[in-house]
Amino acid sequence: MSTTTADPDALDLRPPAWSRAVRFCQRQPLGSFGLVLVVIVAITGIFAELLAPYNPTANDFSSMTEAPSLAHLLGTDQFGRDLMSRIIFGARTALIVGLSSAFVGGLLGLVLGVGSAYFGGTIDLLLQRVFDVVMAFPLIIMALAIVSIFGTGVHNVIIAITIPLIPRCARVVRSAALVIREVPYVDAARACGYGHVRIIMRHMSPNVMAPFLIMVTAFVGQAILAEASLSYLGLGVQEPVPAWGLMLQGGAEEYASTAPWIAIFPGVAIMLSVLGINLFGDALRDTLDPKLRDR
Repeated sequence: MSTTTADPDALDLRPPAWSRAVRFCQRQPLGSFGLVLVVIVAITGIFAELLAPYNPTANDFSSMTEAPSLAHLLGTDQFGRDLMSRIIFGARTALIVGLSSAFVGGLLGLVLGVGSAYFGGTIDLLLQRVFDVVMAFPLIIMALAIVSIFGTGVHNVIIAITIPLIPRCARVVRSAALVIREVPYVDAARACGYGHVRIIMRHMSPNVMAPFLIMVTAFVGQAILAEASLSYLGLGVQEPVPAWGLMLQGGAEEYASTAPWIAIFPGVAIMLSVLGINLFGDALRDTLDPKLRDR
């Protein structure tokens, strides 16, 4: 008489994805609203060529500082460029800088944080002291110093924002990895003769994904805000690349009374993007953190 045993890996008792999505929307309405804002910004940046009514870098000196109208829904800037088109293409710049800085900084922080917790001893001590030095400076101050060394431009801005984010992610990941390091299955992996890289990548890193994803989500908003700040100071993205902070830098003060839309609409774009990412990040934290999940 033969018996069949169900394969545990073939059994998936989790509810379907659509059911989990509906439950998330019901339990996290603000997080859902934030996700909608993030998706809108992402779609705007990806399909900028299709959505923008004008060339964002084309000057029309006969329409300088024109108020919002049917021809230019958000008005024009001091060079006659269509603000709506520049804001749409500015979403792409914000996404490129924000996502690149957040994910590169987060991944490097993940590797260094888990490695620091796993090896401990002198390696952990040296890495933590380096992190202390970097974290002693506010993110924007450290980014300003790095940009002053490497110069301006999109790639240098990404580097300048990425470096301060690494220790911030590494510290959070390390605190979670210190607990994972002591669990029995890590000791069993060592007893089986697995190498350090395999233990770190297959047994420790997957178990710190919850705090890692929360940190990366928060980093995207911080990176977008930092890029806008650097561009506003003239040390970030340079003309003719459309960027929200650069648009503020060009018209926030000089045209505040005569053409306020030049500063208002890019500022609203920055605010909504960062607000959406922060709302979604808070909801993601509440969902992934078992201590807050049932509250």
